[in-house]
Amino acid sequence: MCQLLGMNCNVPTDIVFSFTGFATRGGRTGDHADGWGIAFFEGAGVRHFVDYEAAVASPVAELIKRYPIKSRNVIAHIRKATQGRIALENCHPFQRELWGRYWVFAHNGDLKGFAPELNGAFRPVGSTDSELAFCYLLQEMRRRFGDVPPPLAALTPALRELCADIARHGTFNMMLSDGSALFAHCSTQLHYIVRQHPFKTAKLADEDMKVDFSTVTTPQDRVAVIVTAPLTDDETWTAFEAGELKVFVDGSPLLGA
Repeated sequence: MCQLLGMNCNVPTDIVFSFTGFATRGGRTGDHADGWGIAFFEGAGVRHFVDYEAAVASPVAELIKRYPIKSRNVIAHIRKATQGRIALENCHPFQRELWGRYWVFAHNGDLKGFAPELNGAFRPVGSTDSELAFCYLLQEMRRRFGDVPPPLAALTPALRELCADIARHGTFNMMLSDGSALFAHCSTQLHYIVRQHPFKTAKLADEDMKVDFSTVTTPQDRVAVIVTAPLTDDETWTAFEAGELKVFVDGSPLLGA
């Protein structure tokens, strides 16, 4: 199946270190070679890059490794196709507008018999079950809350219920963000780590690369990284529970959310 990577921070931060290890799984240390993509929130806008080439062979992925785009919310995806042909329109993450904000979504898993009725406000361009699920999520969010964006305290339980409903059709590991928070739902496998002061050195598991975070951060920085499988072999990652939805804001998971 595909793999997911997300980052949520309290200050704009680059994802070069984590993406370098993650992209290596897109055709070298992993067989997720059917496309990839990444989206960076920047103010009200989103820098969105996708490619149907394997991440290890993509010049666009090489650009992301070398160009330190800073963002407070990032979602990335490397694809191993289960539904939908290998094509640009089927590459995650997907992007849509709702409530005057961009929303970005990526999914890892395979949904069977998932055929929700869409009312036309949001429709998939490609042929993946993932984009269909994204359109359905946005449709139901709008149906429940109308044209006024709800507070996080109301949106979170609604998303938890919707994700559980979709997950009845198969594996639904997903990440979703509007640039203010990052939602992550686990069906089978997700892990996260929060890096904060005092920062340490970390080494990638998939590349011969390490970084001393204390040299590139301030004591006030806080960064949450969420990924399918841990990216480093010398840090302690926390596994999600099956069926769990976590909400990350300012580099921390919200307790009780």
